[in-house]
This record gives sequence, C-alpha cells and structure tokens, in this order.
Amino acid sequence: MLTFRYTAIGPGGDVQHGMMDAATESEVISRLQAQGSMPMRAEQAAGESTMAALLRTDFISRRGLRKQEVADVVRELSTMLGAGQDLDRALRYMQETAPNPRVARVVTGLRDAVRDGSPLSVALGRYPTSFPQLLVGLVRAGEAGGKLAVSLSRMADLLDRQRAMSATITSALIYPSLLMLAAIGSVTLLLTQVLPQFVPMFEQSGAALPGSTQFLIDAGAAVSAYGFHALLMLAALTMIARALLRWPGPRLLKDRILLRLPIIGPLLREILAARFTRVLGTLLVNGVSLITALGVVRDALGNLAAVSAVERATASARGGGGLAQPLAETRIFPVRAIHLLRLGEENAQLGPMALRAADIHEEHTRLAMQRVVALLVPVITILMGVAVAGIVASLMTAMLSLNDLAGT
Repeated sequence: MLTFRYTAIGPGGDVQHGMMDAATESEVISRLQAQGSMPMRAEQAAGESTMAALLRTDFISRRGLRKQEVADVVRELSTMLGAGQDLDRALRYMQETAPNPRVARVVTGLRDAVRDGSPLSVALGRYPTSFPQLLVGLVRAGEAGGKLAVSLSRMADLLDRQRAMSATITSALIYPSLLMLAAIGSVTLLLTQVLPQFVPMFEQSGAALPGSTQFLIDAGAAVSAYGFHALLMLAALTMIARALLRWPGPRLLKDRILLRLPIIGPLLREILAARFTRVLGTLLVNGVSLITALGVVRDALGNLAAVSAVERATASARGGGGLAQPLAETRIFPVRAIHLLRLGEENAQLGPMALRAADIHEEHTRLAMQRVVALLVPVITILMGVAVAGIVASLMTAMLSLNDLAGT
C-alpha cells in the first residue's frame, strides 16, 4: 500500500486535505467520489524532512501548463463542443494539433482518462499544476447541468480577464522597476568606480576630509569588498523567507500587514475584490451552489486574510445567514463590493451583481495602478537625483577644501 496526499471539495463546499493509504491514485479518487467529495488532487506522499521542507522553493519548475496555454486549451475545447463535437473527438483533435509536446502530453492524459470513464472534471483534477480548482469546479457544474460547452466558454472568458489584469499590473510596474535598477546602478557605479579615483589624491594631501566625503569613501569601499557577499546573503534570505511564507502563521501576518500599508493596501483590496467577485459570479451564474462556490473562491484569492474573511462568510451562509454582512465585519473588501453583494442578495441576483462588482473593481484596479505608477516615477527620479547630487556635492566640497589648502 502507498500513502497519497489528496485535496478535495467536500459535499458542503469545504476544501478537504488529508492522507489516504491506497494501491493506486485511481483508488484514492474512487474512494473520495464514493464519499460524495470532488477530488481535486491526489499524489503519492514522499518522505520529507523538516529542513528539506524549509528549503524547498518555487524555483523548481512545476512542469505545468502556462496560463496562456490553459486559456487556449479551454477556449479551443469550448469551441469544438459548442460546434457539436463529442468530447473524445474534440480531445483527439487537440491532441493532434497541440502546439508543443507539453500541451500534447496533458491533452493525451485528459483523453485517456475520459476514455477510461472518468468525467472531464476528474481528469482535469489530475493536473493541479495546470488546471486550477476553479476550472475543475466550473466544469463539474457544467457536466451536472448539461452545459459543458457554455461553462468552458465562460471559464475561457474568466481566464482571459484574469490574464489581462495580471498583464496590466505587470506592464505598469515595468518602468518603475527599470528606473529603480538604473538608480541603484548609478549610485553603485559612482561609489565603486568614480569616487575611488580621487582617493589617492586625497591621501597625498594629508588634509582632513569632510565627514560626508569620508562616509561616501567608506561606503564605496564596503560595497566593493562585501557587495557580492551581501547579494548572496540577500538571495539566501529571500529563499528562506519564501519557505517560511509557506507556513500559515507567517503568511497570514504578511498578508495582513500588506493590506494595512498606506498605498499598497487599498490597491490590494481592489484586486482581491475584483478576483473574489469575478470568480464568485462566474460560478454562481453557471449553477454552482453558493457554499461550493465559496469553497472554490477561497482557494483562488491568494491572501490568507481574505481567505479567513471568506471562511467566516461561508460559515454564516451555511447557517442560513447572509454573505455581505460577515464580509463587511472583516473590513477586508471595499465597501462598494459589500454594497453590491448585499443588493444582489436582496434581489436574488447575487451572481449577476457579483459580476457587475467585478467589472467596477477591475476598472478601479486599472486606475489605481496608473496613479501608483504616476507617483512612483517622479519619486524614484527625485531620489536618484538627490543621491547623485549628494555624491557630487560631497566630492566637490572635498576638492574645494584641497584647493583652499593649496592656496594657503
């Protein structure tokens, strides 16, 4: 018997994690289905020491499909099913026309699982590094309602929107990041290459240098001597921090701190609200029950503080209460999102109103990113100018003091 680690969505919509002894992965999936759960992931558990778990990082490739490839697979499959093709024929065509071996391997696995009698949702759940739980849940709802093509089409639209938002954020941060690198590079070049050229002249004069000049000379020497070691230490600390953030406690603390920062916090709240309402609305309009939808949404947020808020709302909804009030009490999501969700609950239009809220918050996220970039660029430029001007001023002060000394 082997030990497998599994993730599944229970009958009540809660995400279950656990270990199970079985002969094969298929046996684990069959047992979970017999219990009324929807398997999301099942893999053989390998022994791992505490130190190995601490040092394990995301730098190792997960060998999954890229987001663009996932979106293309979902879109192409929805198109072929919508055109009247059966699932096996659609997967065979995608297998034959796959753009690269990685996609072909995944599609082949999906087709083999489907031909063995597994539903498409179960087949997708066997590739957790490629297909998110949201997709698996949406496909399962489409299978239950006989609207698989429609569900896949809506999922493709959702993936396109998520990718567009990520591209907007990434594109907005490229210029400030390059400007910051240029500023750091300029200051480092002045300290390690330009300023040391004047040190022999200062030493020959024997005069006492101004405090600012001496400080810059010492700083340049320290950067030259220990800069590489500092970079290695920074890389090691980054890897350790990434490993520590895998633990719920440190990650929850980090997520809460980020949400309370002056400028970043409101932006992250807009992003979380857009992600939460978009995923929730998409699931609800596709016939997924509220409890199950909240279970899937919770794992799609990526922020443990927001996850805790959703868990509180899920407990309220499971007990017959509303969704908006528990979310409002956590003060994680913007007031606008809470108001629209409450309005959707009152009018029995929670799914459509959640999608409307998603449109609004995605637009606010785009505008907020523009404001952040508009603020960052001049701030970085001014700081770089001040740093360079300070170095040049300190150097000129020392040169003038040497001239005064020579004149006397």
